[in-house]
Amino acid sequence: MRMMTSAVAVVAAAVAVASMGVAAATAQGYPTRPITMVVPFPPGGSTDVIGRILAERLKGALGQPVIIENVGGAAGAVGVGRVARAAPDGYTIDLGQWDTHVANGAIYPLTYDLVKDFEPIVPVSSNPYLLLARKAMPGEDLKGLIAWLKANPDKATQGSPTAGAQVAGVYFQKETGTRFQLVPYRGAAPAMQDVVAGQIDLLFVQPAVALPQVRGGAVKAYAITGPNHLAVAPEIPTVDEAGLPGLHVLGWYGMFAPKGTPKDIIAKLNAAAVEALADPAVRARLADLGQDIYPRDQQTPETLAALQKAEIGKWWPIIKASNIKAE
Repeated sequence: MRMMTSAVAVVAAAVAVASMGVAAATAQGYPTRPITMVVPFPPGGSTDVIGRILAERLKGALGQPVIIENVGGAAGAVGVGRVARAAPDGYTIDLGQWDTHVANGAIYPLTYDLVKDFEPIVPVSSNPYLLLARKAMPGEDLKGLIAWLKANPDKATQGSPTAGAQVAGVYFQKETGTRFQLVPYRGAAPAMQDVVAGQIDLLFVQPAVALPQVRGGAVKAYAITGPNHLAVAPEIPTVDEAGLPGLHVLGWYGMFAPKGTPKDIIAKLNAAAVEALADPAVRARLADLGQDIYPRDQQTPETLAALQKAEIGKWWPIIKASNIKAE
């Protein structure tokens, strides 16, 4: 009996060693085929635009194509769930953001854990939101807009394509004593189309989506939800300057992989992302979209993990206290 037990132990140990060897060899040769980067929103939104800029440059760094897969729904929760269920082999990653990897956990009944089911890869960039309105919206500045909204409760509509937009809209109403309807959208691009067309009145949206329409005069830009001007659009006032101090809502972007992805694969993906973010052409394109790239010493998995946990600790109690629900 002891001999049989010993034999089984030897075989088990041999299998374990062989498995470790295969895993190491797989990681060492990674990647050997195209990588899928899930963007959890429809094409044309800020996450999609940033994802495509990164994917184009990551191809050169990794030696394999990085294919964008747009998976919209539930403010990004559907696409992030797709990554949570993917094989942890480095061939499925996602470009997440504050909405998908922080706020959604306090708003949606998720089937995955935003911290435990993912491996952070790299923080990419951050930016405030822009408060926009259709071109014919009453109120030539933020104070004028607030005055009109107070005089016309429940008559205006705000597009709500993401959790961040929803949080910003609820905060705005509470801080100004106004009331308007939040209209859910599957992504920022269709919401942007509707505010340009005059189908909705207001929109909190990422600069990457909005700036071309702002520059073209198709919409009104009232303010940015941050303490500092956008370098590419310094003429747009901050909420503090426009008369609503402290209404700061900042978004960020980061790359994540499924939990259990080998650390050396995470390291290769991180190194490729760091190389991409150092490229002057990539930096210029992101800056033109109103993005602030994280400093080199912060472009680590550990920084992204700490950022996500800190943001969850800060925002979950606020979101739940505001009774913000899934649309």
